[in-house]
Amino acid sequence: MPESVPESATEVAKPAASKSQSTAKGGAAKPPSTAKGGGIKGGGIKGGGFTGATPDGDATAERILRRRPRKGPKTGPITIGRSKFTKLKNISEIRHYLRTSEAPVFFVGATAFNLLGLDRWVRGFSYITYYDSWDGTHPRVFTPVHKPHTDFESGEEINNWLLRNHEVRAHIEQRTPPGMRPQIVMVFFDEETERICEELDYELILPSHALRERLDSKIVTTQIADSVGVPSVPNILTTVEDWDDLVQETEAAGLGQDLVIQTAYGDSGKTTYFVTSEAEFAAIADEVSGVEIKVMKRINNRPIAIEAVLTRHGTVVGPCMTEITGHRELTPYRGGWAGNEMFPTVLDDASRHAAVQLVRTLGDRLGKEGYRGFFEVDVLLDTDTGDVYLGELNPRISGASAITNVTAGAYADVPLFAFHLLEYSGIDFEIDIDEINQRWEELASEDEWSHMVIKHTANTVERIEAAPRTGRYVIGHDGALVYSNPNLDWHSLRTDSEIYFLRIYNAGDYRWKGSDLGILLTKAHLEAEHGGLTLHAKYLVDAIRSMYLTTVLENGEEPAKAAPAKG
Repeated sequence: MPESVPESATEVAKPAASKSQSTAKGGAAKPPSTAKGGGIKGGGIKGGGFTGATPDGDATAERILRRRPRKGPKTGPITIGRSKFTKLKNISEIRHYLRTSEAPVFFVGATAFNLLGLDRWVRGFSYITYYDSWDGTHPRVFTPVHKPHTDFESGEEINNWLLRNHEVRAHIEQRTPPGMRPQIVMVFFDEETERICEELDYELILPSHALRERLDSKIVTTQIADSVGVPSVPNILTTVEDWDDLVQETEAAGLGQDLVIQTAYGDSGKTTYFVTSEAEFAAIADEVSGVEIKVMKRINNRPIAIEAVLTRHGTVVGPCMTEITGHRELTPYRGGWAGNEMFPTVLDDASRHAAVQLVRTLGDRLGKEGYRGFFEVDVLLDTDTGDVYLGELNPRISGASAITNVTAGAYADVPLFAFHLLEYSGIDFEIDIDEINQRWEELASEDEWSHMVIKHTANTVERIEAAPRTGRYVIGHDGALVYSNPNLDWHSLRTDSEIYFLRIYNAGDYRWKGSDLGILLTKAHLEAEHGGLTLHAKYLVDAIRSMYLTTVLENGEEPAKAAPAKG
């Protein structure tokens, strides 16, 4: 998957096709009503249009509504510097274009986590966030000052609130050069987002919500994969009414009775069921009977996350990463997603190549559906046979993007997401897909990055009195983790003795069971061979937690029931 105002501020999830749920991989759940800032339920301006200014910004809002006309985006032939070239023909020219173009691109979200650091390559790239992790010191991050208490129910609601906000609209207008049209990027959006962008003349540079919703279906994804020979775990797509129907179907397909059942939509942590008996089926019968389901043979597997970008020339595939899931030191949810790791032995060379080819084949096929741009694929490695299967498709930016855009391949060429921006730029370009994928496959096998999302795991509601700063931390001579300096991102980390911590909730905010406190990034390996966290990882988590000073609310409201994270 994602990637948060509600439960998760990281927007890194793999949500259902409807509204995103609050998990560390994205979305946002409803926080306690005591939370500062909160989320907006009924607050702000509802509906697709704007009826005027907000109470504290009449003049600003009215001026923006009378915005100057904009020209359409520049397309077709362009000239590159003094060379007078009319097409970007190689990586060097692409890098030059991204560094010199004034085209404004705004990443909108609860935090800047997913694509933080992309502004190193892209001159016009900046961030609009609900939470300011840098207390106003990051030159590329804008956060509105006036944030009345709001009960957000999803990541889409957070983003729509930001786009409607009069401070945000003023900021976008001021940062958009005359004659240019601002481009908007986000993890989660819906039809309302599309209406807001259309009214404000913003270009939402993502596939349509309707297309993303269709491709979010696990049934549709499997059918598309089957059409081009992309293998899935042995399965059937069917509808059953009872246990006898299921047994009859699975025996005919040779799947046995140790099964995995998935519904079409929903986060895989919520809508994936393991069934071996009639009693286990009876417990989920209401969820899976009478609807189309995917029934798979259960295998021993290792999940691998791979991001990619479909361009007009084919699919560029990013590195292979494992998922950090379910550790009680990080999350209160069994099987809950809590981060990713990339290291040389994630896969052997043959399995890595097979996984890259699987993603590339699926990506190229998505073009026939009208899709283009960034997506993520969960690949399953059968640990008994070594076979590589498609797990699920997530047609969006994911939590793994934080690592994907900082790899050796990114610094050798450009970050993976830069190809998405290029595809939506209207600029003519050429790239050698085969050459890029081969080079990235080789470079990815020599790089190491990890990140983990740290949640509040106790069943308490607490007011935060003090919180650790966002920035670089190092392990001193005495072995203690100490704050070093306020870096703007984690790209300068060099060794496993330093980390970058991105704070989400600050002093004055509230934390509750399942809420995301922050994200820790490092070049250290965090999961041990036995499957648990390493001693080093456990110390880092404990050290960050110890930097919070909180007061438990004895008479506070019950903590919000956070949605299950991806398992």
